[in-house]
Amino acid sequence: MNLLPSLHPLARLLVEADRPLAGDTHEPHARTLGEQAYHQLRQHIIEGRHPPGAKLRVEHLKDVYGVGAGTLREALTRLVSDALVVAEGQRGFRVTPMSIEDLENITRLRILIEVDALRESIRRGDAAWEQRVRQSFEMLSDSEQPVSIQNRSAWEVHNRRFHEELISAAASSWTYLVLRVLSQHGERYRRVSIGLEDSRRDVHREHACIFEAAMRRADARAALALEDHISTTLMTIRQAPRGSLPFA
Repeated sequence: MNLLPSLHPLARLLVEADRPLAGDTHEPHARTLGEQAYHQLRQHIIEGRHPPGAKLRVEHLKDVYGVGAGTLREALTRLVSDALVVAEGQRGFRVTPMSIEDLENITRLRILIEVDALRESIRRGDAAWEQRVRQSFEMLSDSEQPVSIQNRSAWEVHNRRFHEELISAAASSWTYLVLRVLSQHGERYRRVSIGLEDSRRDVHREHACIFEAAMRRADARAALALEDHISTTLMTIRQAPRGSLPFA
C-alpha cells in the first residue's frame, strides 16, 4: 500500500514524536466525543470487528458509537491519516485491506529504518540512554510472559516504548514519525500473529536478545537480532494454515 498520500495529514504525529514517553498510553483519555469515537473505532478495526475491506457506513456506525454523522466522519478521517481506513471519494470509507504483500512492505521499511537507527543509537548512547532502555525492557518483560490477546493492548504500549528507547540516542523526529506510522499499520498483523493457536513464538526471548546485545554495545549483533525480530511476524503469518487468517 502506498502511504505517501497519507504522510501530510500525519504531520500531527511529528509533534507527538517529540513528546516524552513517560505516561504514554495506547488509548489516551478521550476528552471529546470525537476522540472517543476515534479510539473505539480504531480499536475495533485492529481487533477485526470491522474486517479488512469492510464498508464503514456512517449512518449505521454513528448509532453504534453514539455520535453524530459529522463527528464520526471526523474520526474516520483521522483513521485515514493512520492508514487504517481508506476514503473512497463520494462512496464513503472502507477498512484498509490486509495482505501478505502489504506486511512485506511494512516489514521491509521497518528493517531499513529501524535497524540503522539502532546501530547508531548504540554507538552514541550514554549512561542515561542505557537506563531508559533498561527501564523500558523491564516494563515490557512484565507484560509479555507471555503475550496474549487479553493483554495485547497494554503490551503494545510497552513494546512501542522499548523499541523507541532503543533508538532514542540517534533517532530524529522524522524517524519516530515514519516508524510510528509503520508500527500502527502493522498492529493488525501483530494481533493476528499473537492469536494464531499453533504459534510457538517467544517474543520475550527475541526482545531479550536485542536488549542484551545493546547493553553490551554489540551493535552488529543487536542489529541482526532486531532484524530477525521484525521479520518473525511476517514469517509466522506466511506459515499460518490456510483459512486461519482474516485475509487472503
